[in-house]
Amino acid sequence: MSDEQHTDDQQDGPGFDLGLPEAAPAVTAAPAAASPGAYRVLARKYRPQNFADLIGQEAMVRTLRNAFSSGRIAQAYILTGVRGVGKTTTARILARALNYEPADGAAGGPSLDLAVMGKHCRDIIESRHVDVMEMDAASNTSINDIREIIESARYRPVMARYKVYIIDEVHMLSTAAFNGLLKTLEEPPEHVKFIFATTEIRKVPVTVLSRCQRFDLRRVEAGTLAAHLSGICAREGVTIEPEALSIVARAAEGSVRDSLSLLDQAIAHGGGTVSADEVRRLLGLADKGRVIDLFEALMKGEIARALAEFRDQYDSGADPAVILTDLADFTHLVTRLKIVPDAADDAALVEAERVRGSEMAQGLSMRVLARAWQMLSKGIGEVQQAPKPAQAAEMVLVRLAYAADLPTPDDALRRLKDQPPPSASPSAPSLPSGGGGGGGPRLSLAPRPAEPRPQPRADIRVDARAAMPAEGPRLGSLADVAALAAARRDLALKHGIETQLRPVHVEDGRIEVALVPGAPGSLIQDLSRKLNEWTGRRWMVSVSSQSGGPTLAEENAAVKAEREEGIKAHPLVAAVLARFPGAEVVDVRTREEPPADEGLAPSEEDYLAGPGADDEIEF
Repeated sequence: MSDEQHTDDQQDGPGFDLGLPEAAPAVTAAPAAASPGAYRVLARKYRPQNFADLIGQEAMVRTLRNAFSSGRIAQAYILTGVRGVGKTTTARILARALNYEPADGAAGGPSLDLAVMGKHCRDIIESRHVDVMEMDAASNTSINDIREIIESARYRPVMARYKVYIIDEVHMLSTAAFNGLLKTLEEPPEHVKFIFATTEIRKVPVTVLSRCQRFDLRRVEAGTLAAHLSGICAREGVTIEPEALSIVARAAEGSVRDSLSLLDQAIAHGGGTVSADEVRRLLGLADKGRVIDLFEALMKGEIARALAEFRDQYDSGADPAVILTDLADFTHLVTRLKIVPDAADDAALVEAERVRGSEMAQGLSMRVLARAWQMLSKGIGEVQQAPKPAQAAEMVLVRLAYAADLPTPDDALRRLKDQPPPSASPSAPSLPSGGGGGGGPRLSLAPRPAEPRPQPRADIRVDARAAMPAEGPRLGSLADVAALAAARRDLALKHGIETQLRPVHVEDGRIEVALVPGAPGSLIQDLSRKLNEWTGRRWMVSVSSQSGGPTLAEENAAVKAEREEGIKAHPLVAAVLARFPGAEVVDVRTREEPPADEGLAPSEEDYLAGPGADDEIEF
């Protein structure tokens, strides 16, 4: 077996593997390349071998380089970060740098310049060096495992300069194990170094953290990751579209290992040629250009087009939650481009995102983008929990489209200030028949040209009816006003007119009333505004100092009481009441009520004639 083949088999082996004697490789009968499982995945094949190969961790490399050059080497290091950013790989490279010795036997010390393989580098890379021991804390959590480290730390290294203990997922150690390690970690022998790696830094006791130098490994930016993947594809002889690289880099979310695993899968899926469409189908993603088309339709309020586009993407295999997530990502991108236009130079962006995103950033306001982000963020959670995600996603899109063309509260208030009041308009404003989008008329608050407003004078009484146009209903009584409110389905105003207004003087175009105690002060303004809208004419509604007549409700109650008393005087009704003690007249109704202007009270002839064939008496 060649030295390179041996490296492929032994790299990334389990911790505490002390390796085989030098003569052992010659005993192997067949080379590793002949084995069906000899292929190494890209995540292992292109694992960094020195600090120059690390990407996205420049701050850590600079700190370590300065520390090594000045001899300020710490006794313990702890590396933290999300999965796949290189914590274990960095720990092995750091162990190699601590024990670096030139292969020719020349004098040397710890160094980060590892371009040339040193005396111990190969064994450390293959995890079989006797003085560099790795332990997985997830499977070795007890105090007994730590006790073995403490006992072996007393002895000097066999071959290298330092004994290096690499403990992966250190947060999995038990409380007793952490406590047992504290003393040795605080005052270790001069020949011992500790390197810890963890994804859950908050679970590590602060007593351990205070004894270590901490390095937070950053997520790798999508642009840097895409360039790294492009170089690997060139070395592998794989043809891949730049957009496919961007999709893989963003799907990895800053993890180098995840990106290489996805790239490996995409290469196998495409048979050596990787296209963006194949990667989208592989990952269940929507086409970025189609996502932008969907976003554009939503922002224009074109709900029919948006739903058709969503259904096409869903039928193509895109997950509804992923589509909304992509919409939220593009909303965030447009917001960033609006604030920082230079963000369009990001290498991870595709051409459609860069060009169309910049155009939408100029046309959409910050409040609209913030509202869309909030609705999408809430909608993603709804879709993930819904029994039918596609329907839930469509409802989210409907809400977003119908709210897209509505002004924000600040915009509405600002535009309304520029408008003349409704009373200054000679005609009633047209109400929108539909919400935002959907093909209906749009709600528009654009300011109209200001019209000259008449200035009232104390010595001139304006005859409102003289300037009124002929169209619109004529209202001569408070009952007519209440009937108009009922016809317009404004039941709250109708109730206020009937129960809270006492008429003083009512004519077409002018109303003087007195308010009952406890009536809201806004009733007069609401009545004036609604009459202006409903009739298309200007109405003068004022509060008089006079007491006024009874309210419509009081008049109706009096008429009802008078009618009941009159019906009780009828001989037949009186006989029924006498025959059934405790009976009473609840209501008296006629099939055809007389018009309001003819009076509601029955005449004396009606009393004497008795109930007619059309009268209904309830007891």
